Amino acid sequence: MPHIVIDHTDTLAGTVDVPALVAELHPLVVDRVRSVGVGKTFVRPSATYVDGAAAPFVHVEVGILAGRPQEVKSALAEDVLTLLDKHTSAVPGVTCSVEVRDLDASYRLFPTH
Repeated sequence: MPHIVIDHTDTLAGTVDVPALVAELHPLVVDRVRSVGVGKTFVRPSATYVDGAAAPFVHVEVGILAGRPQEVKSALAEDVLTLLDKHTSAVPGVTCSVEVRDLDASYRLFPTH
């Protein structure tokens, strides 16, 4: 059930195989949080952004249902950073970041599976 959002500068187009990244990232997250149900991954390239260094970046946000210990979230963040490094290592000056957060208690899913 995790919601994964990948925001990145559109300057990565052609240098990072985003479908390959998603193909590895999605099952990694589902496995690490022991998710049941359907997960969703969204990719949002951006041509408009502000970065003082004008460097390419990738930010991954993982929203999961509350209740997992901080250690699980921290380990997942490290695993995602490792995967990002694998996929972006050829990009000079790239910055990667990850946030693993609990979905708000108001989260609902329809239809349920």
